[in-house]
Amino acid sequence: MKHILFALLLLVQGALYAQTIYPTHWFTGMKNPNLQLIIHRDRVAQEKISMLPYAGVKLLKQTKVENPNYLFIDLQITTAAKPGKIKFRIDNLQSPEAVSYRTFEYELKAKSKENGKSRVRGVTSADMVYLLMPDRFSNGDPANDYFADMRDIGHDRNNPFDRHGGDLKGVQDKLDYIKDLGATAIWMTPVVENDMSRTMEGGTSRSTYHGYAFTDQYNVDKRLGGNQAYKNLVDESHKKGLKIVQDAVYNHIGNDHWSVRDMPMKDWLNQWPAYTNTSYKDQPLVDPYASAMDKKVTEDGWFTPFLVDLNQRNPFVSTFLIQYAVWATEEFGIDGWRVDTYFYSDPVFLNKVNEALYREFPSVTVFGEVWVHSVTNSAYFCENNMNLPFKHNSQGVTDFPLYFASLDLLNQPFGWNEGANRFYQTLAQDVLYKNPMRNCLFLDNHDMNRFYSMVGEDFMKYKMGINLLFTQRGIPQLYYGTEVLMKNYKDPSDAEVRKDFPGGWPGDAQNKFLASGRNAQENEAFNYTKTLALFRKNSSAITTGKLMQFVPKDGFYVYFRYDNKQTIMVISNTGKNSYNPDWSFYKERLNGFSKMKNVITGEVTGFDGFEIKPKESFVFELLK
Repeated sequence: MKHILFALLLLVQGALYAQTIYPTHWFTGMKNPNLQLIIHRDRVAQEKISMLPYAGVKLLKQTKVENPNYLFIDLQITTAAKPGKIKFRIDNLQSPEAVSYRTFEYELKAKSKENGKSRVRGVTSADMVYLLMPDRFSNGDPANDYFADMRDIGHDRNNPFDRHGGDLKGVQDKLDYIKDLGATAIWMTPVVENDMSRTMEGGTSRSTYHGYAFTDQYNVDKRLGGNQAYKNLVDESHKKGLKIVQDAVYNHIGNDHWSVRDMPMKDWLNQWPAYTNTSYKDQPLVDPYASAMDKKVTEDGWFTPFLVDLNQRNPFVSTFLIQYAVWATEEFGIDGWRVDTYFYSDPVFLNKVNEALYREFPSVTVFGEVWVHSVTNSAYFCENNMNLPFKHNSQGVTDFPLYFASLDLLNQPFGWNEGANRFYQTLAQDVLYKNPMRNCLFLDNHDMNRFYSMVGEDFMKYKMGINLLFTQRGIPQLYYGTEVLMKNYKDPSDAEVRKDFPGGWPGDAQNKFLASGRNAQENEAFNYTKTLALFRKNSSAITTGKLMQFVPKDGFYVYFRYDNKQTIMVISNTGKNSYNPDWSFYKERLNGFSKMKNVITGEVTGFDGFEIKPKESFVFELLK
């Protein structure tokens, strides 16, 4: 009987002294030997914690902070350390019922030898990225649609602001569709846990189905399937030759995050005397004449009242975020990172987290979301050729200047600085980027009006835009549903451009994953996109070659992608009249070629008698 009572006492103590440790586990074989553990438990700082001997691991120091529910432990994990479980001893428990000491374990796993080979391969200009929102793409496991123990229990596909049930199993079920389309990588909006209370935005109650309000980085949201479902998806994607880009958010977390509900220290967040929103202005960060206050408001102002701003100048915050990025890359084997709200974060911190990733995973890719309008400001936030007092080390950015220029080319009348000339002039500023081939290109995304709507549902303009996307320098990104002409404006909210993919749920009236579920024009759009994406996939000139463009004439715009194996010519007529090109003007690139092959139709023709009508565009492979 005494043994039973003692066992029950230990169980009670386990409940009383249950703790959370971040990172949840770590790895041997890392280049950086330093690891900082966060132990979060009621009054943990009032206790004495010691580490039992473990070969290759040394406890360097313990740090107590303002909140006694936290203890930070610094370890050194040398190359001599082997996978296993480190044991820690807790002495002097405060509860009078407690035994004299108890122990807990911390696991070290082996770093994968497949990094850079079958996993963590990086995303390059040879890839085409398919962007999707897991909650709105496909529901592969209805059993995880709803959990009564989560703060937001809303689940209603008829409500644009509720969760709809899409999940990682649904994405996994559609990998063949994505691959068949010609994509080689998948970027999903964040999969990290968003156990948030509902928010009020614009007078409407909303869920954080989009994923940008983290509450625990080390857990994949269980409504998406949890950590194991994510591992399964990444592994199956890699087996099919598809890479995975994870969406990072360093700038902010949800106000229901564990570190906000019980803050380790006051300066864990950027604090203000009264609530201060960011200005959303990038200019003060680049402007040599900017005031310190304007810069502070941009970087330290909160994104929204429920997306609280992390103080990355706090070394504990910085280490926490950096270690998570390294942990997630190793744990799941992801190939690259798209970093949300990039310029709102502390620049020194951004360079630190990028450097940590590059150090551990030399092949990993990082590109930042930099929603700016000028090429100068865009190039500022990545590796560049400018002489600046501070240099960012992100490999590339989401290329917003070229996005805006693409819409101008498609929609504006031709002018000195308008239409095709705007596109030409934007590319002419690539001299500012260290490597513009690492920029991510797009026609729309989850924050933008749908591309097909932005070109007035004009199918000729749609094809011209697809031609631009898949033949320009950089890494093209296609937003889910663009290939089947999904449309809409962000009116009255972003939810209108985040509709469910038709056919992703059992019982959907239409299934646009199948040709039989698409109408004639949707099939034409799908096939056009697929044909060009697959051609691009095997085109050395487009994926790794050089770019040469010619000054547009009366809206007639020509550029070439070329290397010593292949030459591709892309022509677009954005003017009002039909155009008969004077091919002698382009002899710099045309010499030695006598024919051109339409990569969509396969038709081979000569140059003589060629006429291009208004809004027509073509991609030709040149032949001798």
